[in-house]
Amino acid sequence: MTLAAKPLRPVKVLRSGADLAAANLIPDSRIGEAEAVAERYAVAVTPHIASLIDPADPADPIARQFVPDARELTPGQGELADPIGDDAHSPVTGIVHRHANRLLLLPTLVCPVYCRFCFRRETVGPAGGVLTKDELDLAIGYIADHHQVSEVILSGGDPLTLSDRRLDEIMRRLNDIGHVETIRIHTRVPIAEPTRVSPELCAILSRETAVFVVVHCNHAREIAEPVAAALRLLTGAGIPLLSQTVLLKGVNDDAETLSALMRSLVRNRVKPYYLHHGDLAPGTAHFRTTIAEGQALMRALRRLVPGPCVPSYVIDIPGGYGKVPIGPEYLSSDGTGMLIIEDDEGRQHLYDASGRDKTPGL
Repeated sequence: MTLAAKPLRPVKVLRSGADLAAANLIPDSRIGEAEAVAERYAVAVTPHIASLIDPADPADPIARQFVPDARELTPGQGELADPIGDDAHSPVTGIVHRHANRLLLLPTLVCPVYCRFCFRRETVGPAGGVLTKDELDLAIGYIADHHQVSEVILSGGDPLTLSDRRLDEIMRRLNDIGHVETIRIHTRVPIAEPTRVSPELCAILSRETAVFVVVHCNHAREIAEPVAAALRLLTGAGIPLLSQTVLLKGVNDDAETLSALMRSLVRNRVKPYYLHHGDLAPGTAHFRTTIAEGQALMRALRRLVPGPCVPSYVIDIPGGYGKVPIGPEYLSSDGTGMLIIEDDEGRQHLYDASGRDKTPGL
């Protein structure tokens, strides 16, 4: 792709319609629209993300993810303020505990950038702040008291926006809880603000307890060289990397775009983990595909990329019932007890899964 000549890039995080217009990311005619959205939902575009946007392309997939759109102010049918049911499973501030053996710790509701499709868009933002000392003590105490919890998932907001001091304290305290076997950190920071990833940060994340970093990335163009360098720092420190991607109309809802993203992630030693179906967050209908479209894309993706590049296509069931895989089905029954297995080319094969012994003479 040949990019049009670009203006000087911003040196500050863009948070308003005026900021976006000054950076040439929207025309002046859209300032009012962007300001109206910013009054309702948090807006932030880092200088790095702004540098990836082609202002001459009205359908730029990076801009679509981060630049406010008036459609966000029109809730769609069935959309929910709390689409995945966090509130019903929050026994103390900062904890979401849906499943017996794992839970979310939300130490901050601040992000480096605010995705326009975010499922926590009603709660994240600069006003969300971080847990107070007392709130963090209560949350860590809850984890320590629940011995069935083997995994703690740091989410938010974005936990890597915390200061090194505060993040080090949280990691140290979790590392000291004997029944916590893994710590998973979900973050946009390596993609949106790659200079935040430093040797010092890597040292904070390197613990006796296994730590996995899950980077949120939706398009191959997001993996620019500064991002690749940040990912190399993390993997060089021995930190395993996974990814999560949201299936987004107009961003990555075609097989070639998805395959380019997944291959780029794997080249950078990031294992594709989740492909999320879009949640029912307010004002995000223009981003959502149908599940059937997602399943067709997964079929195509399996034909285009090696196995390590294939994520699990999942949906977070509204109401707080957790994620489940919703990938395409390859098995059906022929009605006689035999299974029909469909391969990636659509050819059907009979398979006897009865377990009956077919040794001759028996």
